[in-house]
Amino acid sequence: MAKLKTQFVCQDCGYISPKYLGRCPNCSKWNTFVEEKVQSTSSKTRVSSFNSASNSNHNKPELIGEIKAQDEPRIETESEEFNRVLGGGVVPGSLVLIGGDPGIGKSTLLLQISGQLSQRKQKVLYVSGEESANQIKMRADRLIVDNSQVYIYPETDMQLIRSAINDINPDIVVVDSIQTIQEPEVDSNIGSIGQVKAITAELMNIAKSNGITVFVVGHVTKGGAIAGPKTLEHMVDTVLYFEGDMHHSYRILRAVKNRFGSTDELGIFEMRGEGLKEVSNPSEVFLEERLKNATGSAIVVSMEGTRPILVEIQALITQSVFGNAQRTATGLDRNRVALLMAVLEKRAGLMLQNQDAYLKAAGGVKLNEPAIDLAIAVSIASSYKNIGTNATDCYIGEIGLTGEIRRVSRIESRVAEAKKLGFKRVLLPKNNLNGWNYPKDIEIVGVSTLSEALKIAIG
Repeated sequence: MAKLKTQFVCQDCGYISPKYLGRCPNCSKWNTFVEEKVQSTSSKTRVSSFNSASNSNHNKPELIGEIKAQDEPRIETESEEFNRVLGGGVVPGSLVLIGGDPGIGKSTLLLQISGQLSQRKQKVLYVSGEESANQIKMRADRLIVDNSQVYIYPETDMQLIRSAINDINPDIVVVDSIQTIQEPEVDSNIGSIGQVKAITAELMNIAKSNGITVFVVGHVTKGGAIAGPKTLEHMVDTVLYFEGDMHHSYRILRAVKNRFGSTDELGIFEMRGEGLKEVSNPSEVFLEERLKNATGSAIVVSMEGTRPILVEIQALITQSVFGNAQRTATGLDRNRVALLMAVLEKRAGLMLQNQDAYLKAAGGVKLNEPAIDLAIAVSIASSYKNIGTNATDCYIGEIGLTGEIRRVSRIESRVAEAKKLGFKRVLLPKNNLNGWNYPKDIEIVGVSTLSEALKIAIG
């Protein structure tokens, strides 16, 4: 009997080694190698031949000037937040990957979206590898989902799922989750890199060859990234992350990749007993519990995709009792906070090297654009000097290492959103004052240096 051939595959990046390694030489991660059987040539041929079976009519090369471009058709759901994150609605024939922590509400979101698409006369096949049909039915009754065109299929075998798709011919397919589906032709464990890559390729072929929109749920690792090889995110058309705190009711749907729309779009939902309800004005949610004249508080207008959102940035600066000062940030980049504290110490004369700093973006949102720099600096200076900021002020601007306030994009949308929420004054880069008409009933103050901004903000 022939000896069984095996190989060791990194479950994080897909690197293949003939022997076990403690640390992956490609991605430098520890304890990620899993032993898998080497596929036979016949198995590989069978998988690849199926993937190319529907592409027998090959396209011919065309000059780009002769191609007639057309906008992608969209299927809008009743959820404006979901439509915004996808770039205007569901694109037929697209493959969408949704990741998130366990219990955050991924299945609830997709079941509600399935019901909304059913109302639009779209036939939906909901494939579940984790729950029974009875469990899904009970959740659908609780969410009051329109199930007239929704088919439930609890199955983990990809061949049977493929047959069900051919029999029903749905418009939408939901797979919950991809780590529980098995391709019998691939000789490896469920959830392994070989299985995930083969199933994703299979679903991509089904989506593109039949014009079926496929939603795939993906588990996440402890670090928050989608489990499986990084090629999984490269293969799909859209990658969405469903984020939130298990102890709070608000959930954030974020697009990190979208071939049919803008990236970094944001959708806000509230988890209730009857399901997820969209939040049409998230700025009010993020500011509703703010204390007036609080120290260490500053409001910034951040752009999340095409949407301006007002968020409160809070800072707490205290005397350090240990040798090394603490630097902690929640919802903000810790390295950015450390950099801005160094600029404040060098350019504004604040002695922060012996101060512990704790910062957070209120509401559980994550901010990572340069325009939040000025609000972070103002909140730190306010807490350090124990001087409250004006409750009707907001701050927009990027800070350079020499202490200058640099221009930011989309300034008109930011100021308009601040005015709509009742703010009376906006501090922004002086170079952003030219080329647009200021709205009435709000004071626009242009600043060119960090010292100038702090003098106006907290005196």
